[in-house]
Amino acid sequence: MSSARTYEVRTHGCQMNVHDSERLSGLLEEAGYISAPEGEQADVVVFNTCAVRENADNKLYGNLGHLAPVKAKKPDLQIAVGGCMAQKDRDTITKKAPWVDVVFGTHNIGSLPALLDRARSQKEAQVEILESLEVFPSTLPTRRESAYAAWVSISVGCNNTCTFCIVPSLRGKEKDRRPGEILAEIEALVAEGVTEVTLLGQNVNAYGVEFGDRQAFSKLLRACGEIDGLERVRFTSPHPAEFTDDVIEAMAETPNVMPSLHMPLQSGSDKVLREMKRSYRQSKFLGIIERVRAAIPDAAITTDIIVGFPGETDEDFEQTLHVVREARFSGSFTFQYSKRPGTPAATLEDQVDPEVVKERYQRLAALVNDVAWEENKKLVGNTVELMVAEGEGRKDEATRRLTGRAPDNRLVHFSPEGADGVRPGDMVTVEITYAAPHHLVADNPVLSVRRTRAGDAWERRTAAPAPAKGVGLGMPSLGVPAPLPDAPACG
Repeated sequence: MSSARTYEVRTHGCQMNVHDSERLSGLLEEAGYISAPEGEQADVVVFNTCAVRENADNKLYGNLGHLAPVKAKKPDLQIAVGGCMAQKDRDTITKKAPWVDVVFGTHNIGSLPALLDRARSQKEAQVEILESLEVFPSTLPTRRESAYAAWVSISVGCNNTCTFCIVPSLRGKEKDRRPGEILAEIEALVAEGVTEVTLLGQNVNAYGVEFGDRQAFSKLLRACGEIDGLERVRFTSPHPAEFTDDVIEAMAETPNVMPSLHMPLQSGSDKVLREMKRSYRQSKFLGIIERVRAAIPDAAITTDIIVGFPGETDEDFEQTLHVVREARFSGSFTFQYSKRPGTPAATLEDQVDPEVVKERYQRLAALVNDVAWEENKKLVGNTVELMVAEGEGRKDEATRRLTGRAPDNRLVHFSPEGADGVRPGDMVTVEITYAAPHHLVADNPVLSVRRTRAGDAWERRTAAPAPAKGVGLGMPSLGVPAPLPDAPACG
């Protein structure tokens, strides 16, 4: 039996946290830890937390509470808490859960192995929260979840001051990576077999603000188009206030930049947008959608919407419904507003009655589904090339289908007939036969299969004596990185 200590990472929240967890896993493995076999209690449990979700603190302390009796029986167990909740609550965590060994913030994930060692040798909790970033996370080692698709961080932090969002105070001001570093990382990933990357930032289209180039993001997209072997490029999340025409042109003119766009709306009401400190209005938002559709007719556009922001009237809500009808979103993450301590919106008067919020939410969700379904029905009969995914079709075994992502990022469940030997990362061409609100189906035999370097990379990884599976990301198993978190995007 190996004497190496085992670890498990449990992640909650946005894509930035998912990517940070890949870094945490890489750091621990470099320090000699191994991923805990599935179903076994790890020696080190790391919580990478979110402060955006409703009741995030209750969820954290509930999870920590479940580990208290485990630690009582296994004193060598170490528990670490990082991420946005750690940055916000700091010493509170060890007071409420004194069995926690390490608390670290969003700016010092690289310190985790040292803090664990220190806590073990000194036999007392270690709390280290930095106020600003010292080492850009992408310089840290990584244990990526997918052999064929990867997140690539282009910036961290955010310079916006949205009144509902606590992220800027926890992640700090925006810091940008140099383009050369980003492109070098992508080229290295492609050399390993990755064929899809998702460029990641709290506000990707503000990229370049730190080094004074307002067109840096569109230049970066075009540069990605020059990388041989890189088949698909995506990004998340942009901010409508800073979404410029040069980005639309770069998307339209760069073949490997996919026709998918996540554009957070939050509200269709100009009054509510003003109260949210979202520096755009309905007309600007719809103008962006119109220009994207003119340049990229097959683009699938998704969004985030908050229902029941303080002071939202029936008329304000109707404006949101109007934008949904006009924008024809292929999907939307809709949320009922709830107070987030530490945000300006939490102290606003005119908090909307929860029953009113619930009723509006249900109406909005129904409309979003109807619109998405109508848009999906238009695709029946189309032929599309899918990147075969791993773990994204939760009912695949029951339905005897496989699952892949279309260029526009729609999820497609397809018949395995004609796809013998196909691997995650390979490409298949199928004909869409059925549409549902949140997915498409292709039940005819596969028209063609293209084996890829990404599929080869997946095969090498799965054929090798792999460490036992154990990085629990708190999200569905990721083949292609999920385009959206189940939490409001900061954008």
